[in-house]
Amino acid sequence: MLVLTRKRDEVIQIGEDIVIKILKTGKGAIKIGIEAPGNVRVIRGELLETENSPEHLSAMNSESINQGLNAQCA
Repeated sequence: MLVLTRKRDEVIQIGEDIVIKILKTGKGAIKIGIEAPGNVRVIRGELLETENSPEHLSAMNSESINQGLNAQCA
């Protein structure tokens, strides 16, 4: 894991087309902006955990599960 210290308005570049910018810093929290191509999925960690919950998976049919797994592995 790469750990960086950034100040407000500083950026982190990932590859050629993903940019993370520090928009605001505050007490115990920061606000970031992420610029990425439309084909790159950006999702908060807690939502990803919800998507993998048994309740959510049981609501999905096997075809949509396969499509999701294929997209994540690509």
